Amino acid sequence: MFLLRSGIKWVVLGLLSLGACDARRSAQTAASSLNPTATMGADQNRLYADVKFLTSLQPPRHYRNLASLNQAADYIKAEFEKLEGQVTEQTFRADGRQYRNIILSLGSPTAPRIVVGAHYDVFDDTPGADDNASAVAGLLETARLLHHLGSNLKYRIDLVAYPNEEPPYFATEYMGSAVHAKSLYEAGVEVRAMLCYEMIGYFSDEPGSQRFPNEQLAARYPNTGNFITVVGRTGQEELTQQVQQLMQTKAALDVQRINLPADMGLAGLSDHRNYWKYGYQALMINDTAFLRNPNYHQASDTIDTLDFKRMAEVVNGVYAALLGL
Repeated sequence: MFLLRSGIKWVVLGLLSLGACDARRSAQTAASSLNPTATMGADQNRLYADVKFLTSLQPPRHYRNLASLNQAADYIKAEFEKLEGQVTEQTFRADGRQYRNIILSLGSPTAPRIVVGAHYDVFDDTPGADDNASAVAGLLETARLLHHLGSNLKYRIDLVAYPNEEPPYFATEYMGSAVHAKSLYEAGVEVRAMLCYEMIGYFSDEPGSQRFPNEQLAARYPNTGNFITVVGRTGQEELTQQVQQLMQTKAALDVQRINLPADMGLAGLSDHRNYWKYGYQALMINDTAFLRNPNYHQASDTIDTLDFKRMAEVVNGVYAALLGL
């Protein structure tokens, strides 16, 4: 995640209600009725192994270190190729260098699309355990949970790993997600929703561990950083609430939600922002990043700081949302 450090005004338009009990029950029914395997859960050991590989790459996997960045892409592709579904690469160039989106497509090729994405590059020379190896691990584990459903899936689901989310390419046409979103639009693809995994591994049970930029936010959200947040833009409150409620049916942790104006900057601090340009609804799944994690964009963003039990619960929640939408 790239933090825009200047000019952001914080306007809170989100509601924090977890939804009525009947809505949760209906969401659970939608998720579980598709297939009995909807009761399966994410594997903490696999999540750990994925994060371990990515954070061990040297030099760190950023836009200048193409050898490491390509090792990360190769690893993701190899994990996707172990599963049922179609694996493709989408290559593009930026400043004379070639970069790769890695895509696993599941379900009917003619069905409306759901995109699940995460970026595999890091900021500068940091290990990037939370930002963003945790999200890539979540993406891979989601693929492992989904792949056997095949034709039983209501939507075609594209799981996409992107480079170039971090500076200097953030908010440019050279983000991998910008390339992917544009390709969907130009192909006339119908997209039901895009869900972006962005930093899903840092949690704390210490009171006061959740920081806030103002008193208005502090009055609405828990002050203990042990929840995950569904972040959307103003105007997509229905989808944000639906995803939150579906996640809460399966995730054994608190799931919050918020909607913010896109032009304020805060809501669009990851790859989902690029799908808005083409009229697609897109959300971010986030542990609140720099508002909670003191290791954000630091050398201390290491694997030992992550909570893999709660990471698995985030994945369980997203899995339920994908089956229930």
